[in-house]
Amino acid sequence: MTHNHFIAYFSMEIALEPDIPTYSGGLGVLAGDTIRSAADLKVPLVAFSLLHRKGYFYQHLDPRGNQTEEPVVWAVNDFLTEMEPRVQVIIEGREVLLRAWKYEVKGVSGFVVPVYLVDTDLPENSDWDRRLTDHLYGGDDWYRLCQEIVLGIGGVRLLRALGYRQVNRFHMNEGHAAFLTIELLNEEVEKNGKSVIGQKEIEAVREKCIFTTHTPVPAGHDQFPLELVEKMTDNLQYVMDHQDMFAVDVQQHIFQYKGDFVRMPELAPQGVRLNMTYLALNLSNYVNGVAKKHGEVSRLMFADYPIDAITNGVHAATWTTEPMQVLFDRHIPGWREDNFSLRYVLNIPAAELWDTHQKAKQELLSYVNHQTNAGMDKDVLTLGFARRVATYKRADLLFSDLERLRRLAREVGPLQLIYAGKAHPRDTHGKDLIRRIFQAGQALSPDIKVAYLANYDTWLGRLLTGGVDVWLNTPQPPNEASGTSGMKAAMNGVPSLSSLDGWWLEGCIENFTGWSIGSPVVHGTERHDCAEDADCLYTKLEKIIVPRYYQDREGFLQAMYGAIAINGSFFNTQRMVQQYVVKAYL
Repeated sequence: MTHNHFIAYFSMEIALEPDIPTYSGGLGVLAGDTIRSAADLKVPLVAFSLLHRKGYFYQHLDPRGNQTEEPVVWAVNDFLTEMEPRVQVIIEGREVLLRAWKYEVKGVSGFVVPVYLVDTDLPENSDWDRRLTDHLYGGDDWYRLCQEIVLGIGGVRLLRALGYRQVNRFHMNEGHAAFLTIELLNEEVEKNGKSVIGQKEIEAVREKCIFTTHTPVPAGHDQFPLELVEKMTDNLQYVMDHQDMFAVDVQQHIFQYKGDFVRMPELAPQGVRLNMTYLALNLSNYVNGVAKKHGEVSRLMFADYPIDAITNGVHAATWTTEPMQVLFDRHIPGWREDNFSLRYVLNIPAAELWDTHQKAKQELLSYVNHQTNAGMDKDVLTLGFARRVATYKRADLLFSDLERLRRLAREVGPLQLIYAGKAHPRDTHGKDLIRRIFQAGQALSPDIKVAYLANYDTWLGRLLTGGVDVWLNTPQPPNEASGTSGMKAAMNGVPSLSSLDGWWLEGCIENFTGWSIGSPVVHGTERHDCAEDADCLYTKLEKIIVPRYYQDREGFLQAMYGAIAINGSFFNTQRMVQQYVVKAYL
């Protein structure tokens, strides 16, 4: 693989830096970390996403925990460089003009990976079309479908206009970008001088495409009514899946080329939906889930497709706090270039590791106290929980029995809790969950101090994962594809207390890298009664974690060492990108 040949990486969201609000959560953070490690490893990657001028949203929380949202205001020109080329896509018969803005990610040696954010806010477009890329995950099916056409089809056209002709692989980070396969089919038709698409064109596209799926929940895969797709693109019908969808395998059907899009004959009854995951599955040579368990779950969901697994990671230098970076620089020179060398943390004196963590903890608590007036104490065991607020993540599991939690803090050792996370503007259940956490915090006062921080972003994420003493994660198994927040904590010597799901099934060595909650669940038999997990959570705190923190520092430090040496050295995007190179890119 030479630098004359590129891998094109497409993602609906990418977390480039905290002041560029083009991400909402784990998917975007993973994309940003992937790109940073590609730059570190000198992998010739070029990335495409959308320019979300109004971001995801700015979160307001009132004293009762009621969330309201407003658009994010940021200066695009302060961070990005406008590129000259313009291309067009057709939406509902209209020509919509697109441009790209460039951001450069520099690796440890100075190698640059360019990231292009696609934008429709041009004076040549109608007022309506100018807003198409404004909001990440905003609007209805119509808005989302427009965005996915802009990303997939428009992104490929901008890629070519920017001069990237030799692209060996197209990597779709989730199904949002799956329309790029249609544009690649169009290119093959034109290149071969044909008017129909045959097996040769299908195989040529499939050979180029890589698809990473991120959700083990069927409802999480983008689906659009076929009649909306037909209206939107005028010439595209691609019908798949089973049960409520009409399954079509691209290997067994001939497409007819017509104008901008590929068309299939009318095969589907009214009410059929286009599933973007199946579009990507059918036209990809390599497909993977994002943890070993998620790979198993995905193979059950999509039984007709070979699906591998590459477990997610995080970018070590991005998520390690400044005090911990100084410590690593002193004792493990070269750790940024070689994340595997973090295993040598076992040679660092215990007093230095503890004091370094205390510096990070003090920085976090100073911020928390300034923002919330919580009056948190550095000498108190501090638990952290920060995720996108969705009901399956069970952010309130710790509050299942307030009296037991209060008694634990009084009789075993004091606790303080820090929460953060946004609920999607239309997710009423997620918003209710935030309110319940606020109510629990008020009920527990003054025995246990609870703070909820607004506007969780990558800056706050590093502060939290590096500054708490134990990272709490409580998803309902088997709904966690991977999760990466606990990996960030591990980089900083913060052990996890987590449900056995996602990456933690691979990363949990009981009492050495952290502690487990409950037991693994076979896909399709997930529990709906959380009482057993809550009991396990309280028992681990009462019998092991709290006593060890206050009475057995050596034992607690063992988990801190294990978190870095075992999990930090492995669950990083350096290892992950290397696996993509070997398994998919070459």
